[in-house]
Amino acid sequence: MFGRSRSWVGGQGKSKNIHSLDHLKYMYHVLTKNTTVTDHNRNLLVETIRSITEILIWGDQNDSSVFDFFLEKNMFAFFLNILRQKSGRYVCVQLLQTLNILFENISHETSLYYLLSNNHVNSIIVHKFDFSDEEIMAYYISFLKTLSLKLNNHTVHFFYNEHTNDFALYTEAIKFFNHPESMVRIAVRTITLNVYKVDNQHMLHYIRDKTAVPYFSNLVWFIGSHVIELDKCVQTDEEHKNRGKLSDLVAEHLDHLHYLNDILIINCEFLSDVLTDHLLNRLFLPLYVYSLVNRKINPQVSLYLLSQVFLIIHYQPLVHSLADVILNGDLSKDAGLIPRRSHEPFIRPPESLERSLEMSRHRGRKRTQKRPNYKNVGEEEEEERGSEEGPDEEKEKAKEIEMVVMEKCRISEGSTLTEQNITDEEKSAAAARSEGQKSRPFLDMLYNALDCDTEDYQALFVLCLLYAVSHSKGINPELLERIQLPVPNQERSSYSQVLVERVIRIISQAAQPDGKVRLATLELSCLLLKQSVLSGSQCIIKDIHLACLEVRGEEIFLDMFEDEYRSMMNKPLNVEYLMMDASILLPPTGTPLTGIDFVKRLPCGDVERTRRAIRVFFMLRSLSLQLQGEPETQLPLTRPEDLIKTDDVLDLNNSDLIACMVVSKDGVQAQRFLAVDVYQMSLVEPDSKRLGWGVVKFAGLLQDMQVSGVEDDSRALNIIIHKPTSNPHAKPVPILQANFIFADHIRCIIAKQRLAKGRIQARRMKMQRIAALLDLPVQPCTEVLGFSQPSVTSSLPFRFYDQSRRGPAFASVDKVPGFAVARVTQHNPTSASSTSPPSSGPTGPADSVTASSASTHTITQSQTGNKHTHTHICNSLLYICLTTLLYYQLKHQKPSYALLEKHPLCKEADCAILFIFSHSKSGCDIQGPRLICLPHLSMTNICFTHHAAHEKYF
Repeated sequence: MFGRSRSWVGGQGKSKNIHSLDHLKYMYHVLTKNTTVTDHNRNLLVETIRSITEILIWGDQNDSSVFDFFLEKNMFAFFLNILRQKSGRYVCVQLLQTLNILFENISHETSLYYLLSNNHVNSIIVHKFDFSDEEIMAYYISFLKTLSLKLNNHTVHFFYNEHTNDFALYTEAIKFFNHPESMVRIAVRTITLNVYKVDNQHMLHYIRDKTAVPYFSNLVWFIGSHVIELDKCVQTDEEHKNRGKLSDLVAEHLDHLHYLNDILIINCEFLSDVLTDHLLNRLFLPLYVYSLVNRKINPQVSLYLLSQVFLIIHYQPLVHSLADVILNGDLSKDAGLIPRRSHEPFIRPPESLERSLEMSRHRGRKRTQKRPNYKNVGEEEEEERGSEEGPDEEKEKAKEIEMVVMEKCRISEGSTLTEQNITDEEKSAAAARSEGQKSRPFLDMLYNALDCDTEDYQALFVLCLLYAVSHSKGINPELLERIQLPVPNQERSSYSQVLVERVIRIISQAAQPDGKVRLATLELSCLLLKQSVLSGSQCIIKDIHLACLEVRGEEIFLDMFEDEYRSMMNKPLNVEYLMMDASILLPPTGTPLTGIDFVKRLPCGDVERTRRAIRVFFMLRSLSLQLQGEPETQLPLTRPEDLIKTDDVLDLNNSDLIACMVVSKDGVQAQRFLAVDVYQMSLVEPDSKRLGWGVVKFAGLLQDMQVSGVEDDSRALNIIIHKPTSNPHAKPVPILQANFIFADHIRCIIAKQRLAKGRIQARRMKMQRIAALLDLPVQPCTEVLGFSQPSVTSSLPFRFYDQSRRGPAFASVDKVPGFAVARVTQHNPTSASSTSPPSSGPTGPADSVTASSASTHTITQSQTGNKHTHTHICNSLLYICLTTLLYYQLKHQKPSYALLEKHPLCKEADCAILFIFSHSKSGCDIQGPRLICLPHLSMTNICFTHHAAHEKYF
């Protein structure tokens, strides 16, 4: 019996060396004894074929006589004989798998010639396998793919027969171009590309004459069918439940475009001509472009797909003609222009690809072929089926509106000479008049879709399309310059005012608090505007347009401010990646539960609205600086070059240092000195080389620090410093988490006070820098907390987190909603004033807070007036500021003093509360980043709030 024994085969005459010619001879003997496949010998035959394959692979590297014997005995005929006996699924699968392994591992061309001779491989290719079996289908298409990788100018003759006009490897493969399994379709594309790359003119002419038209027409229909399915998925997916299917359809369309581009860049001219004709006239124009004005599919889907076309395909005849239709196309029949060709509607090919190939093979006659171009491609097919078309088909064709392409070369010599003698302003005006005189429905649709008054659904896709068109390498810049579209890296003296004004309108809408413009749309608008008005190192924008870009910012969190800046700088918008995201095809949503990235949807809740306001400010600031040619000097708030770094050597003379033992989380101890700088705390050790100098062993930002006491040790502090992140929702990662043990509890208290004050001062300095960015006249305060009386303007105190600083800011209604940088307005000195009596408390281990109540007299007059000061010591540094009061007043519509008494945090608070308002007839005005003016909030209520809270809880 033949089995998986150590010597592979049993019986008399076997060779001890399985990798030898003698063993191959023995395998041949086994095949001759088992020519008929039965249930008893099929395992024997499968193992024999495997052994033969292994010997052939060994012989390819070591002994060419193996192939001499294989060819002499025509052993491939045994393989074919086994297939033809309907030997069952198991034998077919094993044989295909073995052949695939054999051809994959053959490296010498001579060995390959031996295997391909006698045409047995082609016979296996055309064998009628049971392709309903997924495993047989997988091994068969893999076998064809392996064979296609072996194609070159020499081996192609073994597959393409010039005399019979037969190319089984290619024709059998393309029959599966629309197979339901994606891996099969991908393999077919690889096979066809490997075939097209072979520079054999006879073979390529056969493909053009016999297979190109049926294959490309069916391929175009297949792509269009996927597009229609994608459009239906967008229309029915109102609640973002089918994003998985939508993503698959978008990925499939991208694969198709990359495949088409791969064919076009092979530079087989006559093959590219046929493909270009079918793509333009049977897919892109009738289905994509025409849907912009007559909805075959949604305009949003059409714009999205066209953007992908221009971003991926760069074949000049195709993309230039397509862009010409979009930018200059006219639907009218009496426009006085010569039509290039009447574009056919998007219809199914009259015959399937398999039937077309069969008819072509059995036609049995050769015809003189014309060189294909836009006028005669497909004429042969039309002539043959012309008599079969009835009057209904002709009537349907007559109903199709002809789309006319503007001819590119109709500029007379006279107009060219005239154009050379006019100024840039006259050119711009002439272009504007020309645009007004021509009917350009597609271009008009693009400009009209930039209206974002209600939403930016279409506007985002239009911006992407304009970006893709302007960056396409296949479009002649003259076409873009004719309508003044931006051309990257090209000098110009004018720009399209229509486009710039619409882009500025989008930017203006984005700057509104209730604007429906997504951050991706805003960033793309800024990008397109910069491309339009920046020419080299100069900005050519007009003053009236530049004035429209001056926008003020909103109130902002410090942490969120820096997080968003890092996120924007680390992840600038990539239009190519944006056009690969299927989620933007769905209508804009405001919920994060869909999983859509923040910049691609509308904000949800106060936190995200604040994040959006910050991003808008950053984008418009960057845009304004670039248009004015000014460098960025104020962002980021903390520059890396200004910070102390590890291993820096510092002069510690006259520095306040506190010695401590640092015990890390894993128990490692180190003696260090604690120093507090403007923005950082650092741990240093003395420099052994220079007296009075120290080496930095750790440095971290004070604003990212969390300090707490250790319960069982009054000499110790637990300090955690988190790593800054660009994602506000990311879990904070500690870069330092250790206990600091001091010599006694006095030094521990001093260290805690110093760290607390340093953190507050660091955050205040950054908030003042933010105020300067927002053009708010906020002056530095001389005190650590509270307001300085002589100052006309001041900033509110900052919150000190008892827990992680990145906890959710609006998780419940009991949380403080945020900070505002406010300034006090001066009002009529005759207004009534109210004061509050002083109170004091004992001194504790934390910071003391000094707060001053303000009268309704001007702040400058209050320098000589009575000063009413409330002083109380904080056990926990919780500062309830004006923003809190306004937030609860707005949310509950109740008197502010009652809400403040019910605030659960007030019972634990141990601080003085300071309110400074300007009193007016309309209520309480607070100027700065826009806060709410509430008519029910009076100075009496404010003072009563202070007294009630103080007397009841303090």
